[in-house]
Amino acid sequence: MTSAGHAHGRMNPARRAMAMLIDPSAEWTRIERESGDPVYLVSRYVAILALVPAIFGFLGASIVGEVMPATGVMKASVFDGLFGAIFMYVATFVIVFLLALITNFLAPYFNGERDFDAALKLTVYSFTPVWLAGVFLIMPGLRFLVLTGFYGLYVLWTGLPRLMKAPPSRARSYVLIVAACGFALILAAIVTQRVVFGTRGI
Repeated sequence: MTSAGHAHGRMNPARRAMAMLIDPSAEWTRIERESGDPVYLVSRYVAILALVPAIFGFLGASIVGEVMPATGVMKASVFDGLFGAIFMYVATFVIVFLLALITNFLAPYFNGERDFDAALKLTVYSFTPVWLAGVFLIMPGLRFLVLTGFYGLYVLWTGLPRLMKAPPSRARSYVLIVAACGFALILAAIVTQRVVFGTRGI
């Protein structure tokens, strides 16, 4: 087995998520040497961390509820809350792959190198703070704390030049465009969920 394969096999989701929060720059060095196998990344990382906003969003919407002036506590039905959570969970996978495709497509325009496996690793691990911030969805009064997910922009900033081989002079514009596309995809999913199921997600 190659050294990349060894690193690949040892990836622990909890340890990786913690490392991405504490010292993303150092963690990107390890990630750069790992395989970017889509099935592995999705099944061992995305599928696990994406459960955080889905579960806590459901609990916040259907179990805890939101205090509304004059009307009291408003809760989504269990049906709407459950299917809204499932919708956002599935949407997460779509968002990750679409953003990886966009990141990979844009690489040459910023003097980077196209490499879908690298783009997928970059996208997946940059979403770590966003998914973990989903715990705050359980309490409507704490929803503003989901803004901590913007730390993902910093994580993206530290990883993009290394994984996509973009020179520092072009990396800033590259990062901002990728981040804007990611924000647009998330916003579209949230709006769709709100319209269809009447619940909020991240």
